[in-house]
This record gives sequence, C-alpha cells and structure tokens, in this order.
Amino acid sequence: MTSPALSLTSIEKIYNRGLPSEIAVLRGADLAVAPGEVVALVAPSGAGKSTLLHIAGLLDTPDSGQVQLGGEEMSGLGDRRRTRARRSDVGFIYQFHHLLPEFTAIENVILPQLANGVSADAAARRAQGLLDSVGIGPRSGHRPSAMSGGEQQRVAFCRALANAPRLLLADEPTGNLDPGTSDTVFAALMHLVRDTGLAAVIATHNLELAARMDRMVRLEDGRLV
Repeated sequence: MTSPALSLTSIEKIYNRGLPSEIAVLRGADLAVAPGEVVALVAPSGAGKSTLLHIAGLLDTPDSGQVQLGGEEMSGLGDRRRTRARRSDVGFIYQFHHLLPEFTAIENVILPQLANGVSADAAARRAQGLLDSVGIGPRSGHRPSAMSGGEQQRVAFCRALANAPRLLLADEPTGNLDPGTSDTVFAALMHLVRDTGLAAVIATHNLELAARMDRMVRLEDGRLV
C-alpha cells in the first residue's frame, strides 16, 4: 500500500505558551495527502494556514504531533536531515515570487538543482523543459524585472518543482495577480502538478480555484475539517 506523500497527525502549535497572551494556532490538526492529489486549504487570514504549511514543509516544528513525508517520520530529525529533506522532497510557492533579480528565469530554475548536486547540463535541460511546459520557454533568458507578474510566478512554479519534490506547498500562489492572470497562472500550476504526479496542498481564499482541486479542507479553530 502506497504511503501518503504527506501525513500530519495531531499537530499542535501554541505561541506564547504559558503566558496570558497564549495563542493556540493548531489544536490537533490531521491531514493525509496522497501522491497525485491536489488539496485546497481554505482559511481566513490569521487562522494559521501559513503555520500549517511551514510545519508540513519542515520550516517549523510542531509542539506536538507527527509529520511524515512518504511514510518517513520527520518530526524528530535534526536540522541537517530536515534541510536535506526539505531541499529534495518539498517545493514551496508563495504569493510573491521571490525570484533572484540578478539571474535570468532559467538561471533561477537551475540554481536549486545545482545546490542539490545536479550537473549544470542536466539542470539546464530540466529548467528549460519546465519553462516550456508552462508556456514561457521563449522568456527563459529574461530577468524577472523584464517579465510580467504572471510570467514571474510561473518561473517561481518551475523553480519549486526543479528538484522533482514529492510534495508541493503553495501559499496563496495567485493572490498577487489580477483575476484574468490568476486564472491563466493557476491553470499552468495545475498542468505542472498533474504532469508530474506529485501531491500538492494549495492555500487560497479563492473558492472558485479551490473548487478546481481534488478536495477542499478548512482550517477552523485549529483543526482541519
């Protein structure tokens, strides 16, 4: 039986623990995402969805509970092992593209592969293929400042998938775009996800976009429902 790409079990996260200003952001959140499944994460601002994504992506640690990637327990690993897992197994996309401005589109997609030990030639081939797949291959030699917002975000998508992760985590990936561009960019993201067969959790306020994913979960009072 195939293990879930991501499994969160009884995740708790409390800020200012023991203080009068204690805030329980996550109160036993559970989530399992299968390989190839795209899950929409819906929650109001401040409900803790970014915290949940950071814990799932090993950028933060829960106060209690388990995080598993591909069936491997991650919660108790040291920083070095967590960094390796994050680099190879998880791709991140944010509302703002955070591309390196001094590098071209293709260089932005090549760099994470070089950091992961891929040869320069192989990294360049994969980068160009990813950019071609989202319709901006001809723009691969342009720097971010010479690209539109939608093009920049598509480059960010390709960078997130550069190392062929098993899990993609996206936090409002189209939230900074106008509705028309948002729809085009989201379609490109879904194409990438479907083409590679990885699992994805995509946080969004846009219920129309959420409805286009495989299922929707809501973060309510620190739990996923």
